Amino acid sequence: MSLHLYDTSTRAIREFVPVEAGRASIYLCGATVQAPPHIGHIRSGVNFDVLRRWLTRSGYDVTFCRNVTDIDDKIIRVSAEEGVPWFVVAERNQRAFTWAYDTLGCLPPTVEPRATGHVPEMITLMERLIERGHAYASGGDVYFDVRSYADRYGSLSNQRLENMRPAFDCDDDSHKRDPRDFALWKGEKPGEPTWPTPFGPGRPGWHLECSAMVTKYLGPTFDIHGGGLDLIFPHHENEIAQSQAAGDGFARYWMHNGMLKIGAEKMSKSLGNSLLIPDLVKKVRPVELRYYLAVPHYRSSIEYSEEALLEAAAAYQRIEGFVTRAAEVIHDVDADAPLPQAFVDALDDDLGTPQAVAVIHEVVREGNVALSKGDKEAVARLLAETQNMLDVLGLDPRSPQWRTGGSDLKPVVDALVAVALEQRKAARERKDYAAADAIRDQLTALGIVVEDTPHGPRWELAR
Repeated sequence: MSLHLYDTSTRAIREFVPVEAGRASIYLCGATVQAPPHIGHIRSGVNFDVLRRWLTRSGYDVTFCRNVTDIDDKIIRVSAEEGVPWFVVAERNQRAFTWAYDTLGCLPPTVEPRATGHVPEMITLMERLIERGHAYASGGDVYFDVRSYADRYGSLSNQRLENMRPAFDCDDDSHKRDPRDFALWKGEKPGEPTWPTPFGPGRPGWHLECSAMVTKYLGPTFDIHGGGLDLIFPHHENEIAQSQAAGDGFARYWMHNGMLKIGAEKMSKSLGNSLLIPDLVKKVRPVELRYYLAVPHYRSSIEYSEEALLEAAAAYQRIEGFVTRAAEVIHDVDADAPLPQAFVDALDDDLGTPQAVAVIHEVVREGNVALSKGDKEAVARLLAETQNMLDVLGLDPRSPQWRTGGSDLKPVVDALVAVALEQRKAARERKDYAAADAIRDQLTALGIVVEDTPHGPRWELAR
């Protein structure tokens, strides 16, 4: 079975056939940086990171573009409320997003364009649309004429134009031909940043920027456009309209991850129910949070609870425990060992991570049995399979990302604990059990758990 993905635009699972054989291009709608990221934002990052890793593992040369919306109404509003320049708000939160992506093990994008750096491309796109009769300048703004595209507008969200509400993207709709027309460019207002254009000074509309950036880096027709379900309308609908109306083929597959909820509410900053990443990684380790976000199917909704988060952490620790114990017996893992076919089939079936992780747990169970029997050949094979599967999901506990915990002090701590364990060993050999117990108690008080194994003592930080 080859890779098949659910395409929102056709509402069907389709075989993935890229524009160019052997290459895959992905555009992910990234952060609008008016505030730091909550777990709902980063779910999208993790889901599409898994897709990217699987495409790479499947032999594709992947170009991954994730944009940053660094100017829009919300950023300007926060800027005014705080009394700081708009770019201070954008830069501060952009760094917070980068830290969160990095902390949860998301590979850096091939390119990460910012909206404000692509105004010339936006101007070109608007000129093409105006020339084709799909956009018009009015009152210092530029609007997309939805009636000029009425036969196709609404296809992604499965709506008819006559049933759509006004765009609600301007303070004054009097310059529009139709209240459903959406703003490509917003004319200057007092106190707002502006850029010069042939249509007058102003700033980008939300939708225009993505079409301009994606075509610059991935071309007029590319493979996959991703984002959250909440972006289907109006954002992605409007991207399709303005890009195809300008003559571009645009995305061949549309993928949308489900929402993360608390109770019945979608997680959002406006509802005040955000769970920020720095707070969550105090409750569980970053790799455990990644596991929590990666295991559910990307199209499913997740209802957040701390209980579920801790259950996910415990499940990951069971996998990690096998890898740690097996690595004490098998020092060299075959990185080229084939993946179990059931794991491959699961991910090829619309990125079926729940089924793929179930395969990992089954292999871990077999591995634990092999360890108990002392079957080193089986342990070596099952450890290689486990680590290779975990690597695809970005969850291998022996990878540098998780082994060092992101800290350069880890080797120093390793060495210091090793000294203490040597002292404990010497005390036990001379039958000074009180001293040995005292050393262990001191390590416990520092949050270091020591486990005596047939291969010697093993330690880890208390969870």
